[in-house]
Amino acid sequence: MQSAISIVDGELLRAFAAFAETLNFTAAAKQIGLSQPALHERVARLGERLGVSLYERSGRQLALTRAGEKVAAYARETLAHAARFAGQLQGELHRDRVVLAAGEGSFLYLLGPAIARFHRRDAAELELRTLGAPDACDAVRTGAAHLAVAVVDLVPRDLLAVDLLETPLVVAMKKTHPLAKRRKVSLAALADEPLILPPAGRSHRDFVGRAIARLGRELAAPIEADGWPLILSFAAAGLGLAVVNGCCALPRGVVARPVPELGTVRYRLLRRRGAPPHEARDRLAAVIRDVVA
Repeated sequence: MQSAISIVDGELLRAFAAFAETLNFTAAAKQIGLSQPALHERVARLGERLGVSLYERSGRQLALTRAGEKVAAYARETLAHAARFAGQLQGELHRDRVVLAAGEGSFLYLLGPAIARFHRRDAAELELRTLGAPDACDAVRTGAAHLAVAVVDLVPRDLLAVDLLETPLVVAMKKTHPLAKRRKVSLAALADEPLILPPAGRSHRDFVGRAIARLGRELAAPIEADGWPLILSFAAAGLGLAVVNGCCALPRGVVARPVPELGTVRYRLLRRRGAPPHEARDRLAAVIRDVVA
């Protein structure tokens, strides 16, 4: 491997940052005005200089390796620092930028007041990325986001987490449903009802399915809906019962009851371990903790 100082080549880092954003050589090349072969050569040259594989094939898709994730974070941070420094030299007024990744439910039911306060009081530019928990963690890991808010049981070793909110899993249903008369609903009672759940392969659906399987029952084909708002709207229409996080705002005519056997979920604020200082990131994190926690 060549001297570490040799990787500080802006063109190589710029090429790899674009590739890490899209994981597609053609799209990345178009993004930064290069031909596809030229971008591919720069990414390959960066990997050769570092002596590591930066990406790998996962099925029909490309994915960053662990080393690639670290290099992507370094590339983004280095390019952002260089842009700030050049602007300062030229006397330009610099506005910090901070990126927050979270799921649709987190933005709708948890983060709204914190985002409004930060936007109202802070001069930094705030960019929001709507990503599910695994993708939000990856965005922080690779430097595509400074912070993430997600339901995470096991925090990856390369991320730091602060607990924000623990909320029970509940079943949402029309007020007129017979189970609405109960203060809480058992999992066995839930297993007898038509359920509204995310599409197959989503962690929430898998979790509910495993819980019902522990009763010796099989999860019947649920009514599929993508995202808490649509799931809850189906519940409001009386199509079935929706298992959702307790922090979700309920439509009119819908009530929620806890399902103790399903336990709770924990929302966490995540940032990358070892990330360089970033004042706007820290200010946003402080607002989120103050408002949500």
